This record gives sequence, structure tokens and C-alpha cells, in this order.
Amino acid sequence: MAFAMVSTAVRQTPTIDEPVYAGTAVVYVQQHSLRYNPEHPPLGKLLIGSGLALARPHLDPGFTGGQTALGRHLLYESGNDPGRLLLWARLPVIVLTLLCGLVVFAFARDLAGPRGGLVALALYAFSPDLIAHGSLATLDVPAAAFLLTSVWLVWRARRRPGLCLLPAAVALGAALATKMSVLAAVPVVLCLVVGSVWAAQGGRASGARGRARRLGVGVASAAGVALVAVAVVWAAYLAVDPRLRWTAPAGVPDVRGTRGLIAGRLPFPRPYQDGMRIQFGFEYATWEGFLLGRHYRGSLWYYLPVALLIKTPLGMLALWSAGAASLVAVPRLRAAAPYVLVCPAVLLGAAMLGSRDLGVRYAIFLPVFLAVAAASVTVWRRRWSQPVTAALAAFVAVSSLLTYPYYLPYSNEAFGGPAGTRLRLHDSNVDWGQDLGRLADRLRTRYPGERVWLVYKGSGVPAFYGIRASDPRKVPPASVHGLLVVSDSAAAKAEGRLAELLAGSRPVDDVGHSITLYRRP
Repeated sequence: MAFAMVSTAVRQTPTIDEPVYAGTAVVYVQQHSLRYNPEHPPLGKLLIGSGLALARPHLDPGFTGGQTALGRHLLYESGNDPGRLLLWARLPVIVLTLLCGLVVFAFARDLAGPRGGLVALALYAFSPDLIAHGSLATLDVPAAAFLLTSVWLVWRARRRPGLCLLPAAVALGAALATKMSVLAAVPVVLCLVVGSVWAAQGGRASGARGRARRLGVGVASAAGVALVAVAVVWAAYLAVDPRLRWTAPAGVPDVRGTRGLIAGRLPFPRPYQDGMRIQFGFEYATWEGFLLGRHYRGSLWYYLPVALLIKTPLGMLALWSAGAASLVAVPRLRAAAPYVLVCPAVLLGAAMLGSRDLGVRYAIFLPVFLAVAAASVTVWRRRWSQPVTAALAAFVAVSSLLTYPYYLPYSNEAFGGPAGTRLRLHDSNVDWGQDLGRLADRLRTRYPGERVWLVYKGSGVPAFYGIRASDPRKVPPASVHGLLVVSDSAAAKAEGRLAELLAGSRPVDDVGHSITLYRRP
């Protein structure tokens, strides 16, 4: 997994979100200012900044543009090497992703023994989605890693609450200080704390007074965990700016009703509250989606389950299902089912109700938690269970290895593999701007000297990589001849002039299963 992530990170050009996070991280470290990217808390970007600090990037302290322009300015306009900076930004996330794998192993071993730990670790390490997003300077995998660590420690608190609850609270706070979407899981984690403290005191109490006392201890423990988690969030903001200077940026939506009440009552710093308002503003917007060849506006409640069905290895789907069923069916594992299954179920439900159908990265916690659940299949002592489990795990490994190094556009074999993903999904499922460098290499080697027309969806700057191209949407279609290069996410949502251009073109090549080259007569 380490080799796959590092070698992938070296080759991929900036994805859409990475320059914003990298630029914000440099501002955090060098200027101690919270003014950029308030829609996400600072801890994940501080993690990214820990790598960037070693690269010693140059950034004009007088720069005043927006966060998208900031990322472009850092990577392409400040004299820095964008490839080197991105690698340093990605390395801390890669390290955290690998450490999360050890937590997966430990959690699964606690439930099902060493064999279960190895099954869980195999599914985690070969997950195409975790390799893809764990090798990017983004926030999705770090948030899932911190949340899993918190839940694992709460599970261990059933035996040693005094030792485990404090680090569990710190990990929960770290998750909240990385992505706001984790808020939906907080009530679940606090209920699990109550259950663990109850179990640590001997389970069933004798008499109503004894039960009330044990319940009170559990509730008090949950309140303590919540307070520590809130303190961690405050610490993340104070680490950026100890004076906590903050001016709300222009455009923060005036969110009213229940959502506005939630944002205003959260016990977090004002930048966090305004970031919540910005996130709620995103939810009010109408986004475009693409699923199973259909381009639509708005959101579909079933988008994430279908996208996960497409992008998860078949053997992994089978082991996830069998593992979840085993957690519920096997008496000695039943107590662990709420710890392993409820958090991802709640987060998935919240994500399904969201307005942005932009990729399975919004559900990246599922391959993390369900890898642990899959360990439960090893408790079955039937003659056929072990060879079937091994065969399914091997199938996952082979499927993952065959897609190297194109993990972002992975689809399983039932949906045609990575080459067919663009026909069914878009955005971070397929094409997030990661292959601009590979496109430049392809144009130099196979199409030297040809006129190139380019529709690129991403954060890279084509001219930096030596791509000299024109936008075909800015001229009459009759003027466009020769090589037409289109990002697959742009092609999925093509309308008007671009749709007309594609209708009259013939695909001749593809780069990384994310950019298609067409020949236009």
C-alpha cells in the first residue's frame, strides 16, 4: 500500500481540491491566518502543512486573491516546483493512512483474533479508494482515520476506561477538527461511551439505584469525552492563530431555521460556526450529477450506494456483507456490532441526504470501518469458510493490483474495470484533474506538432506542462479540427457546443482512464 500510494503521488498532477488545501496550509504556517478555506476546520490542513514546511515553499505575503487563486499562485506563480510541493503535501496524509491500517488491524484482532486482523488489513491495504484518496493532500481519509481510532479506543474502554477514554476523546476531537461532516457521528460515539463504561462496571446492575449510578457514571464520562473533543477543536484553531483573529468573509450565507440554530450554538470558535454556514450554503445550491450515463441536476438519494457498488472490488463487497451479518449473528461478536456498524451507517445516511453527488470520497469511512467488520467472517469454523475467505481476499488483491497506477478511476469487473468508469460516474470517481502531466507526455510522444483543442477539468495549468492548446468552446464548431482532448468529467456533463463537438468526433486514445482524446475531421 505504501508503494502504491507513494508511486501514485509522484506521478499525479494536482487534483481539484489539493491546491486550495496546500495554499491554505502554507498561509497557516507562515502567516498564522485563518482567512482561507473556513468551510473546513484546520487540523487536516495543518497535517498537510507539516509536510509543506519541510519543502520551504515561497509565497508572497501580500497575496490577496481567493483560495482557488491562492493554490494556483503557490504552485505555479511563486517559483516553486509544483510536483515537489505536492509530494511533500501528500506524504503526511500517506503516513496517516498507513497508521490507520494498523488501527484497522488492531481493532479487527480484538474482535476476531489474528486471522481476522489479517483479513481486515488485507481489505484495507488493497482498497482502491483508500489508495487513491490516501495518496492525496485532502481531508477525507484523515477524518475517517481519526474517527475509527476514536471508536476503537471507546471499544477498548469496555475493559480499561481510565486508560482509553481520554485518547478516544482526543481522536474524536481530531476528526471534528478535520471535517465537519463527522459531527453526525458524535451522538453515536457518545452513546457508545456510555455503553462501554456500563460494561466496564460489570454490565447489568442489581437494583434501580445501582443501575442509575452506573448510567450516571456513563453519562458523565460521555460528557467528559465531549468536553475534551471540543477542547481539541479549539486547540487546532489556536495552533494556527493564538489570538484567534477572525473576520467573516464576504458571502457567508445567512442560514436560518434549524441549521442556523445548530451553527450558532456549536461550542466551537466563530470560524468553525461560519464554516458550518458555508457548508449549509453548499447544501442549498443545486449541483450537477452523473450516474449510470445520466446527467442530471440536483441529487439522488441512491447515488452513493450505486457508486460504491461500482467502485468497490467484488470480493470486498462479499466480505463486507458477510462480516456485517456475522457481527449481528454471532453471539460473542454482537456487542461489537454498534461500534463497527452504526457510525458508518449514520454517516452514510447523512451523506445520502446531501446535495453533492461528487464521489465515493464522501463515504470513504465505509472501506475503513467495514474492513474491520469483514474480520468477523473468520470466526466461522465451517470447513469451507477459510478457503472461501482467502479466495475472496485474493480476488480483491488481484483486482487492486491490476488497476495500478490508476486507482482514482477504479471500477470493479462487473462494470468494465477502470476503462468503463467514465461511462457511469464522473468527478472524483474518475477524473479529478490528476492526469495533466501524463497528458503532456502523451501529446509529446504520440502527437508532436499537432494542433490541440483542450477542455480540461482540474486545477493544473496546462501551459506549465508544455501543453499548448485552445478552448474549442470559444470558437465556432466548424473551426475545430484535429485533436480534441476532453476531461471525462467535462464530457459526462457536456451540453451545448461541447456536446456538438463530441458528437462529431471519434475517440482515438485515452490517458489514465480520465482524459479522452478524440479525432475531429
